[in-house]
Amino acid sequence: MTTRQINHPGTRRGSVSGWSGRAIAAVVLLIFVLFFGIPIVWLLLASTKSARGLIVDNPFAPGSLDGLAANWDSLFGFGDGEVTTWVANSALYAVGALLITLVASIPAGYAMALTRFRFRRLLLILTLVVMLIPNTALVLPIFLELNTVGLIGSPLSVILPMSFFPFGVYLTYIYFSTSIPRDLLAAARVDGCRELQVFTRIALPLAAPIVALVAFFSFVQSWNNFFLPFVMLPSSDGYPIQVGLTSLLASTPAFNPSSAGTQSIQLPTLALATVISVLPVLIVFLFSQRFLVAGMTAGGTKE
Repeated sequence: MTTRQINHPGTRRGSVSGWSGRAIAAVVLLIFVLFFGIPIVWLLLASTKSARGLIVDNPFAPGSLDGLAANWDSLFGFGDGEVTTWVANSALYAVGALLITLVASIPAGYAMALTRFRFRRLLLILTLVVMLIPNTALVLPIFLELNTVGLIGSPLSVILPMSFFPFGVYLTYIYFSTSIPRDLLAAARVDGCRELQVFTRIALPLAAPIVALVAFFSFVQSWNNFFLPFVMLPSSDGYPIQVGLTSLLASTPAFNPSSAGTQSIQLPTLALATVISVLPVLIVFLFSQRFLVAGMTAGGTKE
């Protein structure tokens, strides 16, 4: 008795379908890489060229270290070192808002997830509602409030509003609701730990991934914030780098022909300023990506 091998028609079609699906995914991924990667490559190369080389040379031809050094000197010599002040201001606002965000968001998320108190559900709903409100819509009422107490123009007029981070509260709430064993916390209470000790000694060390995730999102939001500091800070001495870029843009003859003069800067210098404005976020991401991945995957399963 012989055994015949039966070839199912769908087997090869499934293999072809799998290959075609991967090919489509690869093409889509390549399109996205080119769409986002080409401008970044051009920006990096533009900061190494002279103003003439940026126009005459191949767009993707590298410049020189001398061109980069000249653009660096031109940038940090602008306005008697205003760019250095802007970068320092950005660091002050972002780090200050980050510290307040962590002090407020992490305990708030823990309390809403693992404790019971009156109006707990109402607070959670309000947190979700505030997350849906555009930040720009809150700038005017915040301005009026801070103007009433005389904080307009001070660093606190930027730090305090940026430290209000309901998304961080919600992330923390989700993490503590799904990833912290409640039996472990109950055992700590049985052993005599007070609620603050349970939070600081048990829950907080286990929440390192979500703390890193909230810190990263808070830092990125604060560093990239433009409209709030633009409204709150009347003097350029208090500008962060994102707002300072508008001054550089206004001093670039290619965008503002009336700015030609001793304080004007060229397009390669403006490109270098743009690179510097995003470099801190890139550095923070590279050094914290392991914690970010852990924070993003945390809460995917319920204990």
